[in-house]
Amino acid sequence: MFEPTSRYYNLETTTLTVTRPDGTAVEVRYVRRRLIPPADGDTVLAEHTVSQQERLDHITARYLDDPTQFWRVCDANVVLRPHELERIGRVIKITMPKA
Repeated sequence: MFEPTSRYYNLETTTLTVTRPDGTAVEVRYVRRRLIPPADGDTVLAEHTVSQQERLDHITARYLDDPTQFWRVCDANVVLRPHELERIGRVIKITMPKA
């Protein structure tokens, strides 16, 4: 369902049967909730100080060669919202991708 580089790749999927207003049933398939994994034990590649007008996808492209992997940097810094890491002067950890 998801590419191996997706944050949702290894998550369990499940289905829920929902009854519509007209009485018919429909199955809804969804991915279970993803929690931020603990960052302890991660290998830090670099620490980056965010400067003016830098975006997380650009930082991720620079260090991990893939701007879509911004979520890995979020996980390493234990944040849910990428914009939290884009504050000027913030030092963010760039870690090795987990296997």
